[in-house]
Order: sequence, then C-alpha cells, then structure tokens
Amino acid sequence: MRIGVDIMGGDNFPESPVEGAIRALASLGEQVELVLIGDQSVIISELERQGASPEAFSIVHTPEYITMSDSPTRAVAAKRNSSINLGIGMVKAGTLDGFISPGNTGAMLVASVMGLGNVPGVERPTIGVLVRNMKGGYSLLCDVGANVDCRADHLVQFALLCNIYMKEVVGIENPTVALLNIGEEPSKGNQAAISAHGKLKERTDLNFIGNLEGRDFLPGHADIFICDGFTGNIVLKFGESFYDVLASQFSGSQVAENFNFENYGGVPILGVNGISVIGHGISNGKAIENMIKTAYDAAKNHLPTKIKAAFANFSA
Repeated sequence: MRIGVDIMGGDNFPESPVEGAIRALASLGEQVELVLIGDQSVIISELERQGASPEAFSIVHTPEYITMSDSPTRAVAAKRNSSINLGIGMVKAGTLDGFISPGNTGAMLVASVMGLGNVPGVERPTIGVLVRNMKGGYSLLCDVGANVDCRADHLVQFALLCNIYMKEVVGIENPTVALLNIGEEPSKGNQAAISAHGKLKERTDLNFIGNLEGRDFLPGHADIFICDGFTGNIVLKFGESFYDVLASQFSGSQVAENFNFENYGGVPILGVNGISVIGHGISNGKAIENMIKTAYDAAKNHLPTKIKAAFANFSA
C-alpha cells in the first residue's frame, strides 16, 4: 500500500506532516510505504531533526506548493508541479493508493475533482467529518463545506456516499441516516430538505430515520447526519469552538478529548475516482497520522470500487 503525504500543506508544515508520517510508519509498519511529496531538502532536514531516517520513506521532490491563502482554482491551474497536483496525479496514475493533505481545502477539492473525476452517477463529490459522540462511537456530518447550495437529489447522493463509507471503512453494518433539520416533522425545513426527506424515506438501500435537530448531533442519535455544506460548516466550526472551550476549562478531560479533531484526522472526498483525504489546516502530527490511517483503511477496503458499484444504477 502506497500512501502519499503532502509535506508542504497546512499551517504547521513541514513539522506536523513529517511527524505524522513518522508516527504512521511506526504504527502501520510494513503494511504501508509512505511517499513524502515536497521540497526534498526540507523533507530530509526535518526527518533528521525529528530523529527519523530518510531511507525509511520514499520522497518525491517538488519546490512548488499551494499556500493556504492561494485561490484554489487559479493555484491548481497555475502550479502544475505543486505537491497537491503531484499527489493527485499519482493517485490517478495508480502509483499511489491514496493521498492526504492538510493544505488548502479548496485546492484539494478542485484538484481531486479535476484530476480524478467523479464516479459515474455522482453529481457532486462531498466532504464530511467524523465526530466522537456521547455514545462513544462516531457520527458522520456531511456536507461540511464543499457544496454550499444543494438540491434534494444532492442530499440523497450524500446519504448514499456516507452510507457506503460508514459501512465499508468505519465498520457499521447498517448505519442510521438522518436529515439535519430545524424540526423532526417531515414538513419542516426549506424546500430542498422537505423534498429530500420524501426521497430518502422511499429508499430501501438506506436506514433512514427521518429528520433530527442540532441537539441530536453530539448525543449520537444517528450514525450519519446529512445537510448542505453551508449548514454543515457552521456546525463543524461551532463544534471546534466547543472543544476549545472545554479544553481550556478542563485540561486533560476525557470529555474534552472526545471532541478533539485530532482523534479522527479527516475523511476522504466521497464520490471521486480515487482516495483523497483533506485534513484541517491546523492539524498536528497525531491528526496527520490518523489521516494516513484513514487513507490506508479506505484503500484496503476498496472504497472507490464500492462507490462505483452502488452508483452504477443510481436513481434519485
């Protein structure tokens, strides 16, 4: 298994990506070959500074990278040899089984969609986030920013994509799916939510339990919460602030750590022809390690192939 790591991405490069790669190699061992993509001299220097042997990794050299402040579409088009473009290109070519980056989220999304293409039948690839719930498991919130405006059919597709991910990668046999809404009644919400509720209720391939509200998210009343990216991103950022408050008031508390983004790292872009994992820009070494493990698990479980099979005859 070959997983690529963008060493030049995120707010804390190269320290955090290199640390995450070292941690992942220690935990995964011979199951994985890690390919570090970025400026070779920077990578080797940082590996040695952290006490790791450069010979334990493969290195793909490029001095070019996309910054966090770059315009995603322009940067992907202009910086053809950036670490993100090279990583996605290697996934497309089959020389990487997966690629992770804590860098520019928009650039990763654009490069993945343009470079890998959509799985046939998928109108809009989506991104979600796993959050530890009060039951001790994880709930998947999707979309969290890739698709701000959505039609009902898009929400149905998000539900199916998330259902496959939770079954095949997270290991939940029959995940429950809820529509995040302003009330539990089928008539609540905007027109897209009302229409999506009717469509989801009719599907026999989803364990749809109806509308749930924001207060149902952290208790874990569903395995999957579906919403548009505008709503999902607000919920995600609120959750991050919730962790910051808990951590500042109750340092070292397990309750606080349950909401720490570092514990899950990232979720693959669902619906593209390959495994591309976006992480938070402030990811530290632990978060990067978990992103690598996510990419490894998705590749091991043949996630893109299973999505293709599910969407072969998709009808909303």
